[in-house]
Amino acid sequence: MSQSIGDGVRLLRTLGHSQRVVAVPMGEIGLGARLLALREGSALAYAPVAAATAPGQVSLREFKEMYRVHKITRQTRVFGVIGNPIGHSMSPLLHNTGYVAAKKDAVYLPFLAERLDDFLKAVPDLGVEGFSVTIPHKEAIFRRLDDCEDLAERIGAVNTVTVRKDGSLYGSNTDYLGVLHALEKELQLARSRVLIFGAGGSARAAAFALAQAGAGVFVCARREAAARGLARAVGGEVVRRGMLGKERFDAVLNTTPLGMFPQIATSPLKAHELHCHVLMDFVYRPLQTKLLRIAAAKGIRTVSGIEMFLAQGIAQWESWMGSRAPESAMRRAVLQAVRAEKQKRW
Repeated sequence: MSQSIGDGVRLLRTLGHSQRVVAVPMGEIGLGARLLALREGSALAYAPVAAATAPGQVSLREFKEMYRVHKITRQTRVFGVIGNPIGHSMSPLLHNTGYVAAKKDAVYLPFLAERLDDFLKAVPDLGVEGFSVTIPHKEAIFRRLDDCEDLAERIGAVNTVTVRKDGSLYGSNTDYLGVLHALEKELQLARSRVLIFGAGGSARAAAFALAQAGAGVFVCARREAAARGLARAVGGEVVRRGMLGKERFDAVLNTTPLGMFPQIATSPLKAHELHCHVLMDFVYRPLQTKLLRIAAAKGIRTVSGIEMFLAQGIAQWESWMGSRAPESAMRRAVLQAVRAEKQKRW
């Protein structure tokens, strides 16, 4: 049972001493190493035929079709996503679908990183060439980078890290593109009034994207100091929670994780606080969050977080692969999975 990512790495190291060892790093935190065990020389790998029977397991179908663990070699490029929690992430499906469709010898793995340093120490052993960063590490990773693109440095948050050949870490931010691609279809951003609810890494990317597009940015967050700092950084204004019922906006963006599976009955904002033409929820599991349903009932146009997720993930894929992504195949796979999940769970 792995208590850390480092535990999984240490277990895999034992495989270099014998061909008669089966290594199975257990638990959700051991999943990344578990998926690489055959590459390291494990005599066997285990996956349940259907549903998982313990944490850290994926089905036989995912083992063979999405992760293709039996085909991973030393030449296979390894990428991944880090976060806590991580089980909700659709990023492995998105990226691996792209690799299969484009015939790329690469694999993208989920890493439950309770502590950022635990994962970073394991990067050389795992052979990771790049990784996506999600909650709660988007701002903390910034302090571990060796270099960073100018835009991500101004934002102060990173969602994409490339591991250079010398082992140094280069950070960038594709959340920025995701926000613009999702909202530009719904309204003219220049001179619009947009409220950002939240002040974390995703909120910072959204605020800088909107400010650069010419929108007026307003920030409301539980942490007032963070809200003031973000508003000041983009020339915006702070709005107190108690004033939301009186303010009017062209768009409202929820950048918090409230309402994400499994807390699907939760909404970060109430109906009387929504006075806008467009509501975008960064949460994409479920596809229709409670917040989006509340907004739709008021006649507000809604944008699911799936649009931002697809745009930022495809930008990551193209950055790492150096070629155009098979966007239609990747979009289709993610939408089918989210819709199937809705029918199964809700």
